This record gives sequence, structure tokens and C-alpha cells, in this order.
Amino acid sequence: MKPPIIVWDDKRLRDILKTLADDNRLQIFRLVNAREHTVSELADEVSLSDATVSHHLARLREVGLVTLRMAGNQHFYSVHSAGLGHFKRLVAEIEQMPPPYEPTYSDDSWIDALDWASDEDKAVLREHTHNGTLTRLPRQQKRLMPILRWLARLFELDRLYSEKEVNAILKGAYAHDYVSLRRDLVDFKYLRREANGKTYWSTGKLD
Repeated sequence: MKPPIIVWDDKRLRDILKTLADDNRLQIFRLVNAREHTVSELADEVSLSDATVSHHLARLREVGLVTLRMAGNQHFYSVHSAGLGHFKRLVAEIEQMPPPYEPTYSDDSWIDALDWASDEDKAVLREHTHNGTLTRLPRQQKRLMPILRWLARLFELDRLYSEKEVNAILKGAYAHDYVSLRRDLVDFKYLRREANGKTYWSTGKLD
């Protein structure tokens, strides 16, 4: 029997605090909070290599403090307002005791039934979901892709979705940061949207 997976706001608070405890990471966060930056711009600002900055950004993005926008081959990073707001609320309630809870086990039978997923894909989904919902996003893009392939299949072909409908579907999978998931689905060509951002549709891409 698998050990229980318990998703706690307390754990999220600890993860964010650990992430910000690094001086370089904190400086990068403050820079992207001031304005949008590319990796190269940040590397120049903090005197680190592009690879090191990318690693720090991945950590900040994983805990929901930073978001990514892609434009062609360019990657632009900025503060994730909703994630920062959630962190501030957690800090404001830091002295409060959490409510009583009952541990629950994750039923992964739905993952076993995914005929499109490789064993590696299924392992990623088991690691990052609990009873059909995401508990966190992976740091590495390679491990994010199985999650996007799973989410892409939640959208019907030949159907138009409003942004509100897209948000509702993604909130069911990951309410904490559905906006980043929506952007990733568009950036990686699983969804397309009109220029005004009001209408979305599936591209049919599933790999």
C-alpha cells in the first residue's frame, strides 16, 4: 500500500520560504517583480550564468511565484500575482493552527487506464497528482509535458471554448495555478486562442 499523500498549505509555505532563502533566487524574484525579464537580462543583472538563472527561475516557478510567457524563441519571466498573493495570505496566517484532517490515499487506477501514456508518463503523473488533481508542477520541462498531454485530452476537438470554460476545466486539475497551465497549453501548441484571448480551441496535438 502506498503511503498517504497529504497536500497542505503549510507545506506550500515551507516550500516557498525555502525557495526564497537563497540570496540569488530572492534577488531574481525581486527583479521579475519589478518588470518582465529574459534569462539573459537576469544573468547580466545578478552576474550568474544563463543556466544557473534558469535553474533558479524553475524553482520560483514551481512554487508559483514566477510565470513564463513565450514569444517565438524568447522566454519572458515575471511575477505571478496570484501566487504571490497566496503566499502573502499564508504568511499573514502563519501563527494559526491548521484544521484537523484525515490522511487520504491516492487512487491511481485512472493513470493505469491511460492507454496513450508511456510508463515514464504514468510515473510523472503518479508523482504529481493526487486522486486526479495536480499537487504541484514539475521543475523540468520534460516532466511537464506528460501533464500537458493529459490536460490536452480534456478538450474536445471541433469545439470552441471561452476563457472562462478553459479556466473551469483547468481549475479542476490545478486550482492553484490554472493560469500558468493555460499559458503552457497555448505555448506548446496544445491549444490555440484568438488574438483577443476570448476564444480557445484544441489543435488536436496529443504528443
